[in-house]
Amino acid sequence: MLHDFCWLDLAASDADVARRFYATAFGWQFETRHANGGVYTRCHVGGDAMASLYQLRRAQLERGVPSHWTPYLRVADADAAVRRVTGLGGRALVAPFDVADAARIALIEDAVGALVGLWQAAPAAQ
Repeated sequence: MLHDFCWLDLAASDADVARRFYATAFGWQFETRHANGGVYTRCHVGGDAMASLYQLRRAQLERGVPSHWTPYLRVADADAAVRRVTGLGGRALVAPFDVADAARIALIEDAVGALVGLWQAAPAAQ
């Protein structure tokens, strides 16, 4: 059965500062990627991709959204998982959508108000 934590996203108030910090503090390497009309940075430890880092949008910064990490749970079917979540008192904050050639993801709030992402690997990435 799936449902292990499999990915992390860092939404950063200053993506350049975040990249320098994690490269110096922990030896991470970075690769710029394009998806869904935007740009993000894939983070590597050793040779393994383990996270994404992206710049918070201006509107988010103006609303006071701080830099934050989002952990992702691996699921077999993001749409079905969101239906289960909402049936159990949780909420879908971001409905499932595809990230080019990587995954189908969603953001949920669980029954006690905690946020977590859902990650369904794209067929080519499985």
